[in-house]
Amino acid sequence: MDLVIVVSYLLGVTLLGIRFRQQQHNLNDYFLGSRSAPWWALSFSIVATETSTLTIIGTPAIAFSGNMTFLQLIFGYLVGRILITVIFLPGYFRGEYLTAYALIEKRFGAKMRSVAALTFLGTRALAEGVRVSAIALVISVALGTSERLAVFIVIALTTLYTFEGGMKAVIWTDVAQFLLYLSGSLVTLALLFHRIPGGWPEICEVAALNGHKFQVLNFSVDLATKYTFWSGVIGGTFLTLATHGTDQTIVQRLLAARCQSDSRRALLASGFIVLFQFTVFLLVGIFLFVFSQHTPLLAPGERADRLLPLFLVREMPMGLAGLLLASILAVAMSNASGSLNSLAASSVLDLQAVRGRASDPAQFLKISRRMTLVWGAVLIFFGLKNWGPLLEAGLSIASLPFGSLLGLFLLGTFDSRANAKSSLLGMFAGLAAVLLVYRLTAIAFTWYVLIGSLTTFIVGAVLSRVFPAQQAANGASAR
Repeated sequence: MDLVIVVSYLLGVTLLGIRFRQQQHNLNDYFLGSRSAPWWALSFSIVATETSTLTIIGTPAIAFSGNMTFLQLIFGYLVGRILITVIFLPGYFRGEYLTAYALIEKRFGAKMRSVAALTFLGTRALAEGVRVSAIALVISVALGTSERLAVFIVIALTTLYTFEGGMKAVIWTDVAQFLLYLSGSLVTLALLFHRIPGGWPEICEVAALNGHKFQVLNFSVDLATKYTFWSGVIGGTFLTLATHGTDQTIVQRLLAARCQSDSRRALLASGFIVLFQFTVFLLVGIFLFVFSQHTPLLAPGERADRLLPLFLVREMPMGLAGLLLASILAVAMSNASGSLNSLAASSVLDLQAVRGRASDPAQFLKISRRMTLVWGAVLIFFGLKNWGPLLEAGLSIASLPFGSLLGLFLLGTFDSRANAKSSLLGMFAGLAAVLLVYRLTAIAFTWYVLIGSLTTFIVGAVLSRVFPAQQAANGASAR
């Protein structure tokens, strides 16, 4: 029965996305859903996009192996969202933009728009590869298939309905799956609580004896510690400024709002939803730890990322297990589809070589669909790699280049004397700084975006003053 439910769900979600094909007539329809979605639907879609299967199975694994200090990073997510509504959102709604990087072209010219887009494309493809690995992990456990076959099945189906339905299919599939996976997580938490002998007193005792698992705050100033109050609030703020303020995957949803106030409302509401759901995910991890003291789930040396899928398959009542596994897979497909749509959008609209191929809207739409297929193949390739602990791998990959991209946006917003050439050199300096920190120090990934963006901003600002003659030329080129 569980197998039938999972397979039926995979096919049902695909068919749901395909039914939106008839509503795709131009790029505005395909990439922004005709700007018709209500703010609450966009809020759910934002959460579903940043959550993914990687988060659902990776976050409980962190609490299982450690404690709840990861939650400090979410405090920074809230602060970062507030700053985005003040710093970036007004600029995005001053023009009829389809991508985040059109704003860069207005400020620095077409070449820098392509540079920003290439940074996003490389980062998103790698990070999404990690997420695809998480999808494969769940399917391989649920269906008993190899992880390679699981990657192909999920991304092939996801690519199909994204190719057909565009952003409107992505948003509304996100809404349905968000409600389902969050409900499923709460059901899992309740079932775990019921199955643990001794109930709440047992949970508290085991948690206290094994590293204070309910600990949330850690005020250590050690830069090598991943989750502290300082790295969470400061590092999480800069990470969110990058991922939600400059990443086309999220910005595309903000641009899909009916107006700026709806966009702001959707972004801020998503922050509080994320705080709630991460609390639930971490509690699931702690409850799984206590449960495993009585009923072992993992074999010696087995990855903690397999913990939740194994519990669902082995311990959930028949039928309910299939439904919960299907909900995790479906939101993962929605997440992957959003990335596919944004990757295609940026490729078609931001890269000069692609933009010059056609001027007819219908031809552009055909190119956009084909680009979706190309990125589907890329995600399958990256999804076959072994990335280690999934959630932290995804966050680390995103943190390496996103500092440079955020630094470019900050230069364009706050430094009127910044020019394209100096800003590009600043981006290279920011990326080099982060790579050196990554390779030569023990500094945690939660600081990478801060280091990269500040280095980019400082170097770009200084060089723009050393070579001020370039500014006028660049300004004329942008106009």
